[in-house]
Amino acid sequence: MVGIKDIAKKAGVSISTVSYALNGSPKVTEKTRKRIMTIANELNYIPNMAARTLKTRETKIIGVYLTNYGGIFYGTLLEGLTQTLYKHGYELIACSGTKTHRFLPEKMIDGAIILDANFPSNEILNYANRGHKLVVLDRELTHENVCQVLLDNKGGATLAIDYLSTNFKGDFYVITGPDDSYDARVRLETAKQELARSGDKKVHIIEGDFSEESGEKAAAMIAKNWKAPVSVFALNDNMAIGMYRYFAGTDLQIGKDVRIIGFDNTDISEYLVPRLATIEYSKYKWGAVAADKLVELLEGEETENEIIYTTRISGPSVSNN
Repeated sequence: MVGIKDIAKKAGVSISTVSYALNGSPKVTEKTRKRIMTIANELNYIPNMAARTLKTRETKIIGVYLTNYGGIFYGTLLEGLTQTLYKHGYELIACSGTKTHRFLPEKMIDGAIILDANFPSNEILNYANRGHKLVVLDRELTHENVCQVLLDNKGGATLAIDYLSTNFKGDFYVITGPDDSYDARVRLETAKQELARSGDKKVHIIEGDFSEESGEKAAAMIAKNWKAPVSVFALNDNMAIGMYRYFAGTDLQIGKDVRIIGFDNTDISEYLVPRLATIEYSKYKWGAVAADKLVELLEGEETENEIIYTTRISGPSVSNN
């Protein structure tokens, strides 16, 4: 591998001069910098990130750890992260799997944003104890080096159940998410609490995993047992989309026989017929706030946990006539 010694030898200058030129230092003239950069390109020189990190103690790269639940969820969130970090001089890499956890102790990244149920909390706290800066989007952790930016799942689930309950006395169904998802657990517990408050509602819980396929399976179970109009809270839009697909092949009508509300307001929701009622929040803001919080931690500024609030998007998939 070509190093700065090779560039210095060919250019007939010192190693320090090459280093200054490669790093844009004003200690060398523009003419010298251009000549050295030309030689570096001719030799196919690639900077050694590990060596640079040892010197500067930073990479200006942030890792975001994601759980792959599929669907179209992550795009806008990543846009908020990427654009906000770029404004602060950082770049983003998406990480998946346990091997990439080593990026933190090996200092390949300066900090991490975590939305990954498979990243153990005790491991996160262990890294925090070592001084690593982290932002979590999917759990509650208290540590001076950890900041939380969580969705208001409780408020969103309450809005969903209130909407489904208006002018409705029939059976309720809740389609759950993955057991290891913090968001799914809070939405489920809140929905059960809200439905229990009325005391006269018959509630059925069907297991799902945030995928469209699990929504189709849930719809099949509902169709099999259907006797009168029912209300359904799908804990994310992907599962609601799967339910639409299944009911399209039956005589049951969404909005009349089966009233459905989702969660996330994914882009496709507004194009479903009838339009899917859902719970909305800004995924871009979620990513942008998380990025800002991590930069504050990295720069030693005071920071506080934050909540991303939710609103309800009404739609004819829930008829309250």
